[in-house]
Amino acid sequence: MRRLGLLCLFCAMAAGRVGGQDTPAKVAENGGAVVGGTDLRIGHYSASQAVEGGCVRPVEGAEVPEPPDLRSVDGFLKVDLAFRSHVTAKGEKRYCYVTVNGEIAPTLRAKPGDTVILNFKNEAAGGPPAQTGTAAGAGHHGAKSMSNQRAAGAATGTPEGTCANGAMTPVSTNLHFHGLTVPAVCHQDDVLHTLIQPGDAAFEYRFAIPADEPPGLYWYHPHIHGFTKTQVLGGASAALIVEGIERALPDLAGLPERVLVIRDQNLLNPDAAPSPDVNASLPPVVLDADGDARNTGTGTGKPAEDLSLNFVPVPYPKYPPATITVKPGERQLWRVLNASAITYLSLQLLFDGQVRSVEVVALDGVPMHAQGASGNHFILLTHLGVPPGGRIEFVMKGPPEGSRASLVTRSVNTGAVGENDPTRPIANIIARRDAPEPRSALAKSPIPLPPSSTTWLRDVSPAVVRKLYFTETPLDPHDPNSPTTFFLTVDGQTPKPFDPASDVPNIVARQGDVEDWVIENRTQELHAFHIHQVHFTLLEWFGLAVNEPFLRDTVNVPYWDGKNPVFPRVKLRMDFRDRNSVGLYPYHCHLLEHEDSGMMGLIQVEPRASVK
Repeated sequence: MRRLGLLCLFCAMAAGRVGGQDTPAKVAENGGAVVGGTDLRIGHYSASQAVEGGCVRPVEGAEVPEPPDLRSVDGFLKVDLAFRSHVTAKGEKRYCYVTVNGEIAPTLRAKPGDTVILNFKNEAAGGPPAQTGTAAGAGHHGAKSMSNQRAAGAATGTPEGTCANGAMTPVSTNLHFHGLTVPAVCHQDDVLHTLIQPGDAAFEYRFAIPADEPPGLYWYHPHIHGFTKTQVLGGASAALIVEGIERALPDLAGLPERVLVIRDQNLLNPDAAPSPDVNASLPPVVLDADGDARNTGTGTGKPAEDLSLNFVPVPYPKYPPATITVKPGERQLWRVLNASAITYLSLQLLFDGQVRSVEVVALDGVPMHAQGASGNHFILLTHLGVPPGGRIEFVMKGPPEGSRASLVTRSVNTGAVGENDPTRPIANIIARRDAPEPRSALAKSPIPLPPSSTTWLRDVSPAVVRKLYFTETPLDPHDPNSPTTFFLTVDGQTPKPFDPASDVPNIVARQGDVEDWVIENRTQELHAFHIHQVHFTLLEWFGLAVNEPFLRDTVNVPYWDGKNPVFPRVKLRMDFRDRNSVGLYPYHCHLLEHEDSGMMGLIQVEPRASVK
């Protein structure tokens, strides 16, 4: 199946009821497995118990549950976490992260400087016995054989070889801490060599949140090449928050906060006809000034995937909205993660049919750079484009009591060969005076962060300018929906799909440098460029200068119309100044089907002293 894209977020600045088996586990007062030195053990389940105690979900129309909070204590966040799967009665494959208390998809919360220790156990159902050495034939790419000698464990003082275990299969897994500036080494944020198999002993992830990590919203998910889409689409994702955004933006002090994770999943009703009146109450789809555009079709019709909000499903074709209850007029910080495998979001708030603006304060985990916005601490926007893997944090003011309010996603211009991302509701927002407060709130009297000693990225001259480009080759050139190989190529190199058995980097950079990368799209569908370990700033979008007060780790690259002699492109300033940027790690399209099918490359960032 082919997947779609969305235009950039800030281009214009340049120019209920829960019941039955699907009842989620009751969240403990302290968020469950919040421990400081306590030894928690993961429970073990038989195959029959795994279904009953597996990846349970709320029902349609339910009140949106808050994910359980796991907070650091005395400088440590220690958690036992299981990766589980089961197949529902309808044949749907579900994956999830489960705590020792049975809580699903916990939000990990740590402060800059804290140490995170995750004892991570793969308890996926239906897996083969743990393997070592070479194995063959699994998945559409074949099994990846992992050599113990290639593991990076020695970099952290752990025995070499502990990050390589057997063949890469559909039930292998690992963790990627998306957006964090954490070293790409064994037991930290390595995704190239780390394989955790069902039946393995618990694998320890141990890393420090850098003392200068921007406070904001990050997330964690599996990153197994060839199988990432399947696991994420099945629900394996959750938020990670670096605490202290109110220290960077004091205007936020004391606000209640709400974590909203939007996921996609296979269509529950794939054979149903579209409902003709489901979008009747929504404003017509038009080209917005900041880049939101008409879909390739009508803005309606069957979507590529269903959506859910904190696992409350909003299935096609009726799209029964989830429910969010707030106090009338209350200001809340909403931290929204697009954990979709392939779906782009174009979010809007509607009060009585009118589009409302929100105060955007952070993007991809990084608070707004006040200097870049004339000293303001927010940007007022009515449209929020969020690609797969992207995050956006904004302040919204609750609607008046008795009003009709909703959160919707608008149709997205996906390109000639893209699938449909129509306009659809996500949640009804109900204003009630007796609405419960969100579980978490920001500190009321924060100690402001000291001024940064690091020069703002836009103000640093690049050492190197590179060009990369997206291409794709369908098996049948006359059928764009035929099986397709995807490429992300450095200009001057031969296009090749990513080879998971090779550690040869496509790019070699130097720690301490800043580089400009031009990313060109030579395909007729949008792609979302993402790089691990570092952030970047958007300088140009299709030739238009952009002056965003944000950093990013994921950005959309406009699709080609098949006619223009100039391919669409973005220009990014990449930041390799942090010492944690040293290592070998990937960059790729964050449409996970594209990533799994070859649209990925490797960068090796060398320590500054070792590069001549």
